[in-house]
Amino acid sequence: MCLVPRKRLVDRINVTVIVIALVVTAIDALAKIWARHALATHAIHVGGAIWLRLQYNSGISFSFNQSRALLTTIATVAVAVVVLVVGLRARRGLPAIGFGLLIGGGVANIVDRLSATPHQVTDFIALGSFPVFNLADVAITAGFITLLAAALTGEKLLA
Repeated sequence: MCLVPRKRLVDRINVTVIVIALVVTAIDALAKIWARHALATHAIHVGGAIWLRLQYNSGISFSFNQSRALLTTIATVAVAVVVLVVGLRARRGLPAIGFGLLIGGGVANIVDRLSATPHQVTDFIALGSFPVFNLADVAITAGFITLLAAALTGEKLLA
């Protein structure tokens, strides 16, 4: 059996990633609870092309793969586990922020999907003709863009 000293193991895990992921997951969960209650009977016009409108998605981004909810759930969990394992070793700064947003958004959508019957994600932000999305989707997109920006500037992503 290979034992890793606790100090070395803790040094490898970026706590910033965990904190950001937990905050994103909590904020998204609260927003979805609000949306399921406040938007159940009517949409709210925020202004211009922005609406808050309740919609459920059994697929992944842009309602892709809606007919295979179980396969979507399994694939989403697998990707989230890989991103989590890699992301916990993120370097400080932009990589930690990017991975935290990415993991938080992914976990938030997985929790929402697994806690719903049938297994669907709650979406409620509508921008014109763009597909309806949620705060977890915003976090995933922002995390991806942050990691891409860090990588394009030559920053190492992992410690």
